[in-house]
This record gives sequence, structure tokens and C-alpha cells, in this order.
Amino acid sequence: MDEDMLADQRRLVELVEEEGWDVTDLEISAYDSPWADEDDPEATVTITARKPYETAGDDGDEEDDSPFRVK
Repeated sequence: MDEDMLADQRRLVELVEEEGWDVTDLEISAYDSPWADEDDPEATVTITARKPYETAGDDGDEEDDSPFRVK
């Protein structure tokens, strides 16, 4: 794997984390493009991240009756 690709991946993770996200999974795939006649490899980066949000007016004391919330 090309060191430039790994450096770009690290930079993308830094940018996501600077925005307050926690990176939970990361994948990079390097390949030769089947659509281009060039010899330069390409890469895709998949970043999975989470960021909790507080609901409006949530002071932690109210009962949450949502049937979709795991308790």
C-alpha cells in the first residue's frame, strides 16, 4: 500500500475527529481502476464514525417513552 494513501487516510480521520466524531471503523482499499487507462492506483476510504447528540430540552430527568429507544 502506498504511503501517500495511508497519509491521506490519517488526514481524513483527523478531519473527522476535529469535528467531534469518534471513528469506530476504518477501511482503505487500493486498486487499479478498471475504467481508466492510467497506471496510477486509486483508493477508496470508508470511515464509520459516531457522534452523540442531545435532544432538545433533554435535561436527563424526563422519562423517554419512545418505543424505538433501547433501555
